[in-house]
Amino acid sequence: MVRSETGYAALVRSNVNFRRLWLGNVVSLFGDWFNTIALYSLVLSLSGSEFALGAVFITKMLPMALASPIAGLIVDRLDRRKVMIASDLLRAVIVLGFLLIDEPGEVYWVYLITAAQVVVASVFQPAQSSSIPNLVSRHELVTANTILSATWSILLTIGAAVGGIAADVLGLKMVFIIDSLTYVVSAWFIYRTRIPQHTASMDIGRASGSFPGIRLLQRATSDVLAGWQRMRERPQVGRMALAKATWGLAGGGLVYMLTLMGEEISPGRQAMAIGLLFAARGFGTGLGPVLARAWFRDMRVWPSLMGFCMVFSGVAYGVAGSLTFTFWVILPVVLAHTTSGANWVLSTVLLQERSEDRFRGRIFATEWLLFFLVDAASILVASLVLEFSGLSLSHVVLGFAFLQILSGVWWLHWVVPAEKSEGLV
Repeated sequence: MVRSETGYAALVRSNVNFRRLWLGNVVSLFGDWFNTIALYSLVLSLSGSEFALGAVFITKMLPMALASPIAGLIVDRLDRRKVMIASDLLRAVIVLGFLLIDEPGEVYWVYLITAAQVVVASVFQPAQSSSIPNLVSRHELVTANTILSATWSILLTIGAAVGGIAADVLGLKMVFIIDSLTYVVSAWFIYRTRIPQHTASMDIGRASGSFPGIRLLQRATSDVLAGWQRMRERPQVGRMALAKATWGLAGGGLVYMLTLMGEEISPGRQAMAIGLLFAARGFGTGLGPVLARAWFRDMRVWPSLMGFCMVFSGVAYGVAGSLTFTFWVILPVVLAHTTSGANWVLSTVLLQERSEDRFRGRIFATEWLLFFLVDAASILVASLVLEFSGLSLSHVVLGFAFLQILSGVWWLHWVVPAEKSEGLV
């Protein structure tokens, strides 16, 4: 099925509600990447430990995964617009806690504050992903998701590069203040957005002798099981919900090791070097969806394309691991994430199209649960291997690159035949 899509500028210009949601994204993502590079630099400077740095990545993943079941319940049963506003305002307060961390003995606060930040953020992404089909028409869906993905990537590119420089020039504390302010501005844009929604009742029951929190967990568990059951009943939905997690088997560890590559490239200006490598990642993830939209309009080829993207991403990281760690590493990093960005957007669009609105929040929350659990496990393994095995960074990068290739091969030999058997490709 070949899609006829609205142009990028036409969608932003004509759809005021999508435009406002997008502008809120622009502002908050810029602050997020300022925050991220500063945080990695802070932990490296205070601890000097690969495992301590890996723990920051895991802290950004694992609480998000564990909160996903309740996030799905909230997103499907409350006003998604209000949920996103509340998430932004709470994060604006939470990130100011990083201002209090100055000594090596206070590093544990990084994990506590980061965990609080990502738990609150756990409802934002499913709420946004679930809202897009309600804001745009079917022939605008690929364009809308490509815009959001490209925005994430461009802001990663700009925010990481500028954030690394800002951390060196302005200091880490000013970077955290800027991040807090961006959440407030994002909340204002979303406040002005109108998002239609099919919302189910939030009745969580009044079981005798149970506390509201327990009832909420019981309902969340019930809803997760309902979401899983829905994906079992419709395997074409479940397969697309696995796409990001399949990439994350090796991708989590590889992205984590970008930070260590930056430290090796420029030990004296590590924030700047880390920022540039993450900027290369951002440029690639922005370019990939644009190229995929332009070259592969027939949705029937997308599942196969996603598998080849995973394979190519592993090959590109294999090249990066084979090079001496200089700024030349930027080129294969761009290529690796060009294909990962295409994989991300294509799987998101297919999942949005195949899932019903009343289940969509739970399905996306389940997708995030799977992705973050796998990503966190990948990072944990990479950090432990680097901390205790004695293997060089180059060897570990090569090992994870090979795992990335195997993930793509598995996708091509399992998912694609299943899609063909159901007449979807």
